[in-house]
Amino acid sequence: MRLASPTGHNEGVSTTPAAPAPTPALRADCANCFALCCVALPFAKSTDFALNKAAGTPCKNLREDFRCGIHTRLRDTGFPGCTVFDCFGAGQQVSQVTFGGRDWRAHPDTARQMFDVFPVMRQLHELLAYLTEALTLPAAAPIHADLRRALATTTEATGADAATLIPFDVGTLRQEINTLLLKTSELVRATSPARRKNHRGADLMGARLGGADLRGATFRGAYLIAADLSGADLRKADLIGADLRDANLRDADLREALFLTQPQLNAAQGSPATRIPPALTRPSHWA
Repeated sequence: MRLASPTGHNEGVSTTPAAPAPTPALRADCANCFALCCVALPFAKSTDFALNKAAGTPCKNLREDFRCGIHTRLRDTGFPGCTVFDCFGAGQQVSQVTFGGRDWRAHPDTARQMFDVFPVMRQLHELLAYLTEALTLPAAAPIHADLRRALATTTEATGADAATLIPFDVGTLRQEINTLLLKTSELVRATSPARRKNHRGADLMGARLGGADLRGATFRGAYLIAADLSGADLRKADLIGADLRDANLRDADLREALFLTQPQLNAAQGSPATRIPPALTRPSHWA
């Protein structure tokens, strides 16, 4: 898939470009979703989930009003995995836009397609979140035009119908956007005064990095499970795809961390003194 120009220009035809479609909301709005994450996705019994559930099967804790019956007790009842999931707004997009507000209970004929579309939409919304962040970074100005084109292409894809979305080649689009995100990372991290350590894809499970100067480092796809990052300076560090489950972020500085997401924060441990980007929310379980 090639990133298309948002103008839709046709050779030899004088046209006025249509206004770009508005970027969908990129934060979950559960009140406008038909609990798609509780139905469409599978999970296996583990430390994250208390039971097995097949894709397309409603969780046993799902109520008739599409609310979770144990929402305030998820961590205490064996479902911490639910507390770290974020659909980036894909749930309400599928529920209210793709399917026009028709829920899978009242309209069972929509269920199969709705459940198939949701994981595709979730990936598209995640890409939109990264692109939107990249466009806020002054250091990435040299490629802002390319980022805007990618944003327009991805936004257009989110507005497609179910028949178009289900076979959509998200993998190819992700590869093309990843090239832009890598360049964004390089441009931003180059402005860091610290030595830019390369931990891309590294196995740092349980690593002792407390108090370290990690400004401008790259942790793309790194395993930081249960790593000690307490008091570390992670400004301008690239954390895209890093696994932060149970990582100790107490007193760490993440204010300018690149591509840090809410699910990553939710999966980690922090403190009131942990500094986070203003666009993210401090998890309620952080002491």
